[in-house]
Amino acid sequence: MNLVIVAGSGNPSLADSIAERLGTRVARSSLNRFPDTELHAALDESVRGCDVYVVQPTGPPVDLHLMELLFLADACRRAGAARLSAIVPYFGYARQDRRAKGREAVGGRLIADMLSGAGFERIVALDLHTVSLEGFFSMPLEHLSAVSLFANAIEELVTDKSVIVAPDLGAVKLAESYGELLGRPIAIAHKTRLSGEEVRVRGIVGEVAGRAPIIVDDMISTGGTIEAAAAAMIAAGCLPEITVVASHALLVGSAIRRLSALPLKRIVVTDSLPTPEHGSLPLQVVSVAPMLAETLSRLNIGESMTELLSHR
Repeated sequence: MNLVIVAGSGNPSLADSIAERLGTRVARSSLNRFPDTELHAALDESVRGCDVYVVQPTGPPVDLHLMELLFLADACRRAGAARLSAIVPYFGYARQDRRAKGREAVGGRLIADMLSGAGFERIVALDLHTVSLEGFFSMPLEHLSAVSLFANAIEELVTDKSVIVAPDLGAVKLAESYGELLGRPIAIAHKTRLSGEEVRVRGIVGEVAGRAPIIVDDMISTGGTIEAAAAAMIAAGCLPEITVVASHALLVGSAIRRLSALPLKRIVVTDSLPTPEHGSLPLQVVSVAPMLAETLSRLNIGESMTELLSHR
């Protein structure tokens, strides 16, 4: 079946890179706004009978990119696409997987229902914040992991003094994966979230004194979690040469200021989102285009995905 890539405005350069690796191009489409801000989406070429993949991370502005994804799906479905998949390298609302206080929306489930209603038959996501989100979807969700890509990228930085650090309990399994690949011990920061931007680390489990921490997480949003974990490890006597590895670089709010004040040797992220302005931060970007291109190729011809999927 003919493979066609359609892209929203969330990360067009990533879509172009995927298409180039597959020896094709991104199909022409139009995304416009009416004077009253209503979105209008249209395809500028035929996708009838094709295997269509809409590439669109739902990063900031999240709601705008989400609506583009939904509208492009509807346009493809109405234009006769034979099969329709969403490639969502960064999945917004994944942190809203439960009601924490009682009278609130479960955003993750709502978005899953919306994607299903738009006509998508399969979702491909990268390093979800909450793995249990897969249970919200009625269609298959292919959950990819960038851990092996990152392990290769930071291997030169790993020494016998390195320690893998989970900045909160939610990142423990991720840290264990890195620990196994890199042959290093892990430490865990016990975090308490005070607000959307402020967190507190109550203690560190594991040996960090005299060691060079490698903090691993799925995303860097405001930088509060990284800041708190780094402060706790510095207080515990770690070496002042911290590496941060995170799949998604949102870097919103005060993230640049916070990270700039830390003794960071390197911040390694993927291009799941467009690289934001980051000042003088030691940012290294690892592309996920090769992995996503391989994923699309395998899905198109029905090959196994086992070695590409996350199992944490």
